[in-house]
Amino acid sequence: MPSGEASTGAKALGGWSPQGQFVAGQWRTGGGGARDVISPSSGDRLAVVNDASIQDLNEAVAAAAKAQRAWADLGPVLRGKRLKEAVARLKAHEDELARIDVLDCGNPISGMRFDVNLGATLMEYFAGLTTELKGETLPQVGGKLTYVTREPLGVVARLVPFNHPVMFAMAKIAAPLAAGNAVILKPSEETPLSALRMAEIIADLFPDGLLTVLTGGAGIGAAICEHPGIAAVGLIGSVGTGRAVLKGGADTLKRTQLELGGKNALVICDDADVDRAIAGAVKGMNLGWTAGQSCGSTSRVLVHESVHDRVVEGIARAFDAVKLGDPMDEATEMGALSTPGQFAKTRGFIDRAVASGARLAAGGPVSGVHEAGFFVRPTLICDVRPDAEIACNEVFGPVLTVLKWRDEAGLLAIVNSLDVGLTASIWTRDLDRAMRLSRRIEAGYVWINDSSDHYLGAPFGGVKQSGIGREECLAEMFAYTEAKTVTIVTSA
Repeated sequence: MPSGEASTGAKALGGWSPQGQFVAGQWRTGGGGARDVISPSSGDRLAVVNDASIQDLNEAVAAAAKAQRAWADLGPVLRGKRLKEAVARLKAHEDELARIDVLDCGNPISGMRFDVNLGATLMEYFAGLTTELKGETLPQVGGKLTYVTREPLGVVARLVPFNHPVMFAMAKIAAPLAAGNAVILKPSEETPLSALRMAEIIADLFPDGLLTVLTGGAGIGAAICEHPGIAAVGLIGSVGTGRAVLKGGADTLKRTQLELGGKNALVICDDADVDRAIAGAVKGMNLGWTAGQSCGSTSRVLVHESVHDRVVEGIARAFDAVKLGDPMDEATEMGALSTPGQFAKTRGFIDRAVASGARLAAGGPVSGVHEAGFFVRPTLICDVRPDAEIACNEVFGPVLTVLKWRDEAGLLAIVNSLDVGLTASIWTRDLDRAMRLSRRIEAGYVWINDSSDHYLGAPFGGVKQSGIGREECLAEMFAYTEAKTVTIVTSA
């Protein structure tokens, strides 16, 4: 892959370049070695980032523990005000942060502006919840009083992926900070730039050391999970990475918050509004937002046999109409895959599915948009067995698989056959059927006659191996607190 000069990368980033690791309120060169940050849509080198070392991590944890006590003592109202100030600053840098993510992860500029605003919205939401960290009192007799308070855990870590770099960086520090914790944030080694820029913009609002940004790969991620000074780890990532986080934190009995992958089902019934269902299936793939690289994407469409051909034709037409191109172009509707590994993985899934007899109804890898870019057209694969690799495994790319069903028993057997269950979508005009299927489908979030949308305060998370805990709601903030029970015996 071609590499440009460092000055070219800085020019592309508007003159900004990363300063290194952000530890104890200071920027430093990480001791873990250097890596190039490459734009997936053009192949240009954007920057060189020095990864964190174990020493960087140890010093970050020590500084975070000290800063956390002062932050917790500030009280909920002032913590909320500081977070709201952070929101205002980040919104003022919307275009800059969106541009960094466009270049770093390959998603279109419109989607990345949305990401900045969504991250700010979630941060503002948790800023407003600081006074909801309420306890309770228990009835007692004989001069006794028992009450329960909620206290911050201390130093916590959040590990975020490459598909929504700045949105996840903003949103996933918000709940633990609101609850009074210090946060060590590790962005993906593939897309570290916007998290570093975020720290530059807002870090002075907090005590030195309260917010740390450490970049690096699996090695520093494992060290974070194993570190005895870190009380909890939250991850958004794959099922495999989630298992590694659990294993890494086992010796120190870390609390974990895991939002993991899924092979999410979108069910189209024989009585559905077919045109709306087709539009919902396309929307559910999050193509214009992440090129299908979304854990919540409804990438497994199960269509009743009576409307199967019409649905396939409609999705294929919609997929063929999606405009790929330079993600900085306002007219671009879908950008590039974010990493070379994800591009190779996606191509492998498509090639093996076709080789095994499945039908490619739309899409496939392309060239010529950018010679070095990781572009794959929205891809529709049909005539697939329920037990086929492409029907059972998360591709994490713009690949949608269609399967037929005839009766509800067979439908539910297919939907619930996997060991993951993050989201699901049901399309029907029959309210009884909608309620029945929503109860029986094993998923943490179910849309009926809709897909993809999240709603502020609505718990989001999976069942089975799609995760532990719920996010984007009050429960996420509570997950970074400890309940303490106190009983007072008076002389009265």
